Amino acid sequence: MTTLRWGLLGLGGISRKFAADLRVAGLDLAAVGSRAQESADRFAAEVGAPRAHGSYAALVDDPTVDVVYVGTPHPFHAEHALLALRAGKHVLVEKPFTLNAAQAREVVAEADARGLVVLEAMWTRFLPHMVRLRELVAAGALGEVRALTADHSQRLPSDPGHRLQDPALGGGALLDLGIYPVSFAWDVLGAPTSVTARSVPTATGVDAQTSVVLTYAGGQHAVTHSALDVAGRNDAVVLGTEARVEIDPTFYQPTSLRLVASDRRVLETFDGSVPGRGMQFQALELERLVREGRSASDALPPHESVAIMETLDEVRRQIGLVYPGE
Repeated sequence: MTTLRWGLLGLGGISRKFAADLRVAGLDLAAVGSRAQESADRFAAEVGAPRAHGSYAALVDDPTVDVVYVGTPHPFHAEHALLALRAGKHVLVEKPFTLNAAQAREVVAEADARGLVVLEAMWTRFLPHMVRLRELVAAGALGEVRALTADHSQRLPSDPGHRLQDPALGGGALLDLGIYPVSFAWDVLGAPTSVTARSVPTATGVDAQTSVVLTYAGGQHAVTHSALDVAGRNDAVVLGTEARVEIDPTFYQPTSLRLVASDRRVLETFDGSVPGRGMQFQALELERLVREGRSASDALPPHESVAIMETLDEVRRQIGLVYPGE
């Protein structure tokens, strides 16, 4: 099998962007699934999918679908990932992986039991500039990495009825925006030994702004910030004893970086431009794993997605953010 046949579960804006990047990469979009046939038909016509299903169950049961992309809001990620896994499909799950770590563990256990691939669609991990950053760190180009900073702040809708303001839908800055800098810190520095978080709530009780300090056994610090009521630079910096890497805005999208020596000489500039939006790289990674008979990506193994959710759970515990039904 050279390519997998993809099915899209949940047909919101993120799925529309993902479908476009599947086309950029020449991958096979076989079917789409919505909760209503009319919306599925309309979306299929728009993105050129040959089959449209009016239920998620029908999509995962489609024998022409090998892998399901879960693009529903994150409170439903676990339910829909499990639905696809139990139908025998590999799964690419939008970030954040789930609503909490308990759900994440259940999804990973199900994939393991069935011998299927489950991958978190943290697309940043698979972009060229992040591949280059890991190469520079591994080669010792920065010396010893001592700290990093990363921000993801956007001015987003303040309407109390909006999904981002609704606790029942996992609203707030942390899971929609903060997941990016926290996952970035995990990518560069690994598992933290301690987590310290501070937050400011919205009128609806979700977090408008959250800052996190992660500390590590070697004394390193990662400082992350996310907010949904202000527009930030959305850049990131990794600091080493010999040099630093500056990742241009927007750090979690395809972008450029610079390796800058301690004396401020620019040692390298890397252009991470890609065709399309860049979401195809996560799809290509999942296809590679299936083709090679592997269950875990080196760039983002399932156990790390679980551990990141544990970090986010601890942040939420400290800032008092509880979602209904947990």
